[in-house]
Amino acid sequence: MSPYHHGDLRRAVLDAAVAAVAEQGPAGISLRDLARRAGVSHAGPVHHFGDKAGVLTALAAEGFDLLADALSAEGDRDFVEVGVAYVRFAIEHRAHFEVMFRPELHRRDDPALAAARDRAGLLLTSGASSVSDDGMAGVAAWSLMHGFANLWLTGALRTEHLEDPDTAARAIARILFPAVP
Repeated sequence: MSPYHHGDLRRAVLDAAVAAVAEQGPAGISLRDLARRAGVSHAGPVHHFGDKAGVLTALAAEGFDLLADALSAEGDRDFVEVGVAYVRFAIEHRAHFEVMFRPELHRRDDPALAAARDRAGLLLTSGASSVSDDGMAGVAAWSLMHGFANLWLTGALRTEHLEDPDTAARAIARILFPAVP
């Protein structure tokens, strides 16, 4: 495919990055490959993002925004349902999820990334107040759901005895936090 001027180069490169991360993981992507996938010149991604870390920073920021949107859709802020939404996000947006929590891949201090991460973090911890008022409940809840999501995504769980990930995540959360309404 010959390079051409693209109407929304930023979006095209981010979409290419999602596809590349899904296929080969975040460490294996290159700007040259992203340009080829997006059908633009090799200079296109460099012009918009600077380097690979710039692309992955934008992808992580987008991921945190998508996560915040998914969590805010839960509305009632129930700890268990926020956790289930977190697991669902990880499965539905695996490429973003694989980059978001890997600070060695992106610019952790980027203002857009920090704002998106803070927004998602507030929504994540808001449901934990139904478990406990101290901050450790939020850490415990996040650790539980993040760990479960990673185990599910990597195929480390024997899923034949588990139903779908939503049902399994909900059941696991209720085992450890049975008093949560």
